[in-house]
Amino acid sequence: MRFQVPQFIGVEDKVFGPFTVKQFVYLVGGGAICYLIYRLLPVFLAVIFLTPVAALSIALAFVKINGKPFIFTLEAAIKYFMGTKLYLWKRDKITPKKGAEKTEPADTMVNIAMPSLSESKLKDLTWALDINKSANQRMTTNIDK
Repeated sequence: MRFQVPQFIGVEDKVFGPFTVKQFVYLVGGGAICYLIYRLLPVFLAVIFLTPVAALSIALAFVKINGKPFIFTLEAAIKYFMGTKLYLWKRDKITPKKGAEKTEPADTMVNIAMPSLSESKLKDLTWALDINKSANQRMTTNIDK
């Protein structure tokens, strides 16, 4: 039984001329906001507010950073600036209180269980490495001839 496999599934359809639906929405939305600003404000103030709105709508429609649409970069920037920042590498030094007993640092007190290889597993590994090594040597000598 044969099935037809869809191709070009990563490419969006061009619906409105050379624009995809998302591009068209970004451009029409930006154009509508620019029109409202132009109609509501005096010309010298409108130009000041029109420029960033038009630039943002064009960037949303056409700019790709590292192969991803600009909206993902904008979303990441907003989350970064609005979110809390936790810096783990700035470790605070803890000063011991007077009269407190001296203890070892926490790093030396932790016992980490290290995996150990049994003798049979170690022999199996060395045997496998020896077999692969000798097979590779035979292949290189056959190629040289």
